[in-house]
Amino acid sequence: MPRVIWKGAISFGLVHVPVALYPASTESGIDFDWLDKRSMDPVGYKRVNKRTGKEIDKANIVKGVKQPDGDYVILSDDEIKAAYPKTMQTIEIETFVQATEIPFVHLERPYYLEPLAKGEKVYALLREAMLAQGVVGIARVVMHTKEHLAALIPAGPALMLNTLRWAKDIRDIEDLKLPAAGKSAAHLKDSELKMAAQLVADMTDTWQADRYEDHFAEAVHALIAQRVKAGKTEKVTPLEEAGPAASTNVVDLTALLKQSLGGRRGAAANEPAAKAAKPAARKAPAKKTTAARKRA
Repeated sequence: MPRVIWKGAISFGLVHVPVALYPASTESGIDFDWLDKRSMDPVGYKRVNKRTGKEIDKANIVKGVKQPDGDYVILSDDEIKAAYPKTMQTIEIETFVQATEIPFVHLERPYYLEPLAKGEKVYALLREAMLAQGVVGIARVVMHTKEHLAALIPAGPALMLNTLRWAKDIRDIEDLKLPAAGKSAAHLKDSELKMAAQLVADMTDTWQADRYEDHFAEAVHALIAQRVKAGKTEKVTPLEEAGPAASTNVVDLTALLKQSLGGRRGAAANEPAAKAAKPAARKAPAKKTTAARKRA
């Protein structure tokens, strides 16, 4: 398994499930390294001052957000964390939905979640409860100082976390020249539709992921093998890289299940009384978006 990239807890109600996050996917294509053709030295990415052309130390780099007038607002890591007081070590479930309600275009990157700190029982409890209801959890999680929307999905014995694209990050299709929806609007003949439907039916089968392979990568690997066999290789000194792993301590709070459920029922029971007491209550102002908060 790859190294742990995040440690924290799944939060639903007042219950916390301590977990570790692992990447569930890998890039299997051809990984081309950049080399200097004159010396066969590796070519890497350096932190360079664009004005002087000189390399600078990481300690001298700060984060800046460019403003419309060209000026920059400089923010430290501590200021960024303070601006968003939510814990950065919690996968906070906000609601549960049917998996079929999430469009494929929103799916981004999958991760595996592994229980930690004797959290196996509550991990299994959440997994089986979701399976029984046929739902997935919609949650927020902060990784690498960036907030992600995510779907918490029961998959066999595992709970998986699949990050989702924000609605604002999905491009609108209005500017595309697409045929009108519906067979009549698209001027399709019944005979054409019948033959197309028959072709689709004939090609329909069960999904088996191992049937599909990257033929392009196979062809390039075959070419590489031919060059190796012919002795057409170059000596390159590799550059080593390493990265630290995160860690945290999280408390298992399985005993708060009843309190979480009771709190939600109590809030629901009080809603009619609250509405009767304030029949002319004004609509609350909409919450500011992240972008609006930054501008403020």
